[in-house]
Amino acid sequence: MSKALDSFQDQLKILRSVYRQQLPERIEPIETTWNQFIAIRKDEHYYQIARDCLVSLHYLTHRLAGSSASFGFPQIGEAARRLELLFMAILESKKLPTAEEQAQITVAIAILQEVAIAAFPDQSSRQPIYTLENLPESVESENVNLPNRLVFLVEDDSILCQDLALQISCFGYQVRTFQELNELKKALIVASPAAVVMDIVFPENDLAGTKIVQNLQQGRSQPLPVLFISARGDLMARLQAVRAGGKAYFPKPIKIAELIDALDKLTSVQATQAYRVLIVEDDGALAAYYGITLQQVGMETEIVTDPLAIMPHLNDFRPDLILMDMYMPGCNGIELAAVIRQQPNYVGIPIVFLSRETDFNKQLTAIGLGGDDFLTKPIEPQHLIASVMPRVERSRLVRSLMTCDSLTGLLNHTTLKERLVTEVKRASRLHSPLAFAMIDIDRFKSINDTYGHLTGDRVLKSLSRLLKQRLRQTDITGRYGGEEFAVILPDTDSNAAVKVLDEIRLKFAQVRQQADGEEFSVTFSCGIAVYPQQQNSTELNEAADRALYEAKHQGRDRVILANNS
Repeated sequence: MSKALDSFQDQLKILRSVYRQQLPERIEPIETTWNQFIAIRKDEHYYQIARDCLVSLHYLTHRLAGSSASFGFPQIGEAARRLELLFMAILESKKLPTAEEQAQITVAIAILQEVAIAAFPDQSSRQPIYTLENLPESVESENVNLPNRLVFLVEDDSILCQDLALQISCFGYQVRTFQELNELKKALIVASPAAVVMDIVFPENDLAGTKIVQNLQQGRSQPLPVLFISARGDLMARLQAVRAGGKAYFPKPIKIAELIDALDKLTSVQATQAYRVLIVEDDGALAAYYGITLQQVGMETEIVTDPLAIMPHLNDFRPDLILMDMYMPGCNGIELAAVIRQQPNYVGIPIVFLSRETDFNKQLTAIGLGGDDFLTKPIEPQHLIASVMPRVERSRLVRSLMTCDSLTGLLNHTTLKERLVTEVKRASRLHSPLAFAMIDIDRFKSINDTYGHLTGDRVLKSLSRLLKQRLRQTDITGRYGGEEFAVILPDTDSNAAVKVLDEIRLKFAQVRQQADGEEFSVTFSCGIAVYPQQQNSTELNEAADRALYEAKHQGRDRVILANNS
């Protein structure tokens, strides 16, 4: 955490240096535009040209007032704010400035220039020039850790140990097996597993597993995550497991689905996808400031400096929240929020406005026209994080409830089809391949009829878990309906798609399903179609469905690639 904080502070220093170097470029257009206003000749176009100058001056001073205080120049912010209010009052009056108002503006610009000169009196001592392009890598990129998938399995029955290791590895975990307790001690010196799956009964003692774990836990700064397994189901064995710090207890024969559930919980915090915030701010330095502030708490950010270019970012980045400036050239924040809210896919995304605007009625208007909150510039990093975090958390939760299947946690049918349309458009823009796979569990009705619907649900959950763990984070997985699943694989050609899905098919067939003491295995069939061989989402869907039917027709338990016809 200290490393992240140091990096964050370093980046802020560089951003402030960049901003300080840019201050003359930000102030000079204000003086130039005001001089142009004064020099305008009174002709038939005088009024409109003068109004255009005033609009530009309001924008320039608003932008300067909003950013300067954030980067440690409050005096410049106050001087710019005074000018901003003067221009705003004139624009709202729908009249041109009087001689007295012109004099006030001239004096205010002179004060702004004096304050700016005081901010960097010695040009020769200025720091080396930085640009926004050569900032160090973000805090986020320095602290991204892949989920720890290493599991230590300690079981003295060699056959059971190998079988259980195979079952666990099917779900994307790397398993190291130990049949002797001393081997485990040595391994823990050089490696830190995500979890230890520990038998309780060993030749040394019928509670040897719990005793060795108690010894291992002593002196550790972080407790060792342990899941106990045992042929014993009595209270004493369970009590000793709890005293040893066991996270869960599984009587033999092991129900693999329940064991994987417990392992997933131990690693889920590490694997959680970062919250995504889209920053719409025409001031690049200020946008970068907001970005690294949110990155330091693990959020992923993307910056849009041209509000008219927002649509591809909405489609591809899929933000959980939009942080938007109120006043931008070409399109103000209220107008842009209204455009976003008119599109069903983006109705639920929270929009938080940022502005120096202090008029409460205008803030309410902004919120009434599509915003969810209004933050006044300048904003301290802690305030920005505290304002964004709860909204982005609720946004992710609400979106999950609206878009995900309640049983498997995968995307539901409607959302999956919407994502397929979006991903095909993205693949078309980037000229990249895209694979779409449809999966159907073989003879699922027979499973429900033989073992009951609860067992059927467990089978569905085991396949959904396998898909999530075996596929990339960029892949998109959904429950298409009933026992059917579908997967969108961006940037994937036909050969790679067939290879990946066939590996998952083989792993799924190795998973032991259980019901009422019985064990059985399940297979699935899969059909794959690929863009650009199929030109749009409808063709992809139909071609993958035909390939799935062909896989069933050929005897099930196989992956078939759609032909190009």
